[in-house]
Amino acid sequence: MIIRKYDHDYGRRQLMKNLAAGAAAGVLMPLNKIFASNGDLAKVYPDELMSIDMYTKGKISTGDFLTAENVDHAKELLDPIVFDQIKTMGRRIKIRPTTKDFSAMFPTEFYERTLYNMNNGISAVFDKTGNVKTNKGGNWVGGLPFPNPRTGPEIQANLAMSWGRADYNQYAVNDTVLNPDGSKAYDYEFIWAELQMQARMDGKAFMGMDDLIRLQTVFFTSTQDVAGSSFLSTWYYDQRKFPDLYGYLPQFRRVRQFPTNQRFEPLIPGVTWFLTDPWAAGDPMLTWGDYKIIERKPMLGGFNAKWNGDKDNWRADTHGGPKGDTFWDTDYELAPEVAILESKPTGYPRAPVGRRLAYVDVRNNMYCGNIRFDRQDKPWVNFETNFGQYKLGDKVEFGPDGKTPAWSWTNIHSYDAQTGRMSRINHNKENGGGHKSEFAADQEKAYSRFFTQQALQRLGQV
Repeated sequence: MIIRKYDHDYGRRQLMKNLAAGAAAGVLMPLNKIFASNGDLAKVYPDELMSIDMYTKGKISTGDFLTAENVDHAKELLDPIVFDQIKTMGRRIKIRPTTKDFSAMFPTEFYERTLYNMNNGISAVFDKTGNVKTNKGGNWVGGLPFPNPRTGPEIQANLAMSWGRADYNQYAVNDTVLNPDGSKAYDYEFIWAELQMQARMDGKAFMGMDDLIRLQTVFFTSTQDVAGSSFLSTWYYDQRKFPDLYGYLPQFRRVRQFPTNQRFEPLIPGVTWFLTDPWAAGDPMLTWGDYKIIERKPMLGGFNAKWNGDKDNWRADTHGGPKGDTFWDTDYELAPEVAILESKPTGYPRAPVGRRLAYVDVRNNMYCGNIRFDRQDKPWVNFETNFGQYKLGDKVEFGPDGKTPAWSWTNIHSYDAQTGRMSRINHNKENGGGHKSEFAADQEKAYSRFFTQQALQRLGQV
């Protein structure tokens, strides 16, 4: 007879107690102690929080597919919109084992910088304005600011300070927009590029620009009606300041500045996402507020999802919905502790958004999805993102060091629950015209290519 040290519901009860007490992550011991040593997560969480088989008492097992027939056994582990997609829209999701290796949950450089900070007494604090500083008083030096967050603002800072968790990321993106009946409405391709100006891996400001945190550009390459359109967001380090948003539209042949509230409108026709949605931190942190962790619990999500390096252009197969291609084939794993973070757009009095819920895995402090609610508090859009290492068997896409696998998002479901429209988004290897995803690039050349107003004009004329 096996005598269990902890009963089946011990972990879930302890997470609820930790939330009430304002405690940091971990059940059996603090998570940060294991993080710093890349130790065994089994020392932090009891067995039932590390195994879907044990949590559901065998009703769902690793390797199974969640379908309409068995999803009720996992309802409490899913966000409600994903649950409804499986229950009523024919979606299915494969269950993979829970990841235990911290180093597989981050880009290598970001992970190593975080460990360096932890081992050398470098930590993050909020100054009197609410901005992130080091405990030495300067601007943040890169890596995860709060490896073991206790509060809502600390979780949001982990999302906001470095989106892609690298100094430079360039994503070739396809966004296929599907109507409620499953027919194709739009099929866009674009480049999304991010350049960190601070919170970089060397702890320095890029080109001495110490008033900025990042530059970010979207450049559309197709369809023909939007090709050449581009948008540049200039983000200030002071998270109280709104970004400057400039755009180039080929039909007007000039760069113009867009108002701040443009962040709550589609950049181009038909897409279901706004600039506010990506990374669960699409606006400066201090233009939102009322950050509150409303629950800590185990959840199923695309936290360390499969990279589709064996597929053409890294593109997963599709299934479900009215025409059998609404959803990507994706896999989920059981994360032992997820913080559900609520926030509100306090700096945008006319925003059509009432609040947001983000589901954040405390192992690496990255979200797997965030639900945007309207002003009547009705669920609006679920921006569900799958992240993982770019390694599959002997196939590897290397990160900036050229030696270890890249880590990034793989695909996205941006689903409008009110209209039934879906933006099905893929991280491509490349788009038409030779535009590629890049994890390592000459950053000064990238700055000139993507991140000035003159660059917007040049891109629009290519």
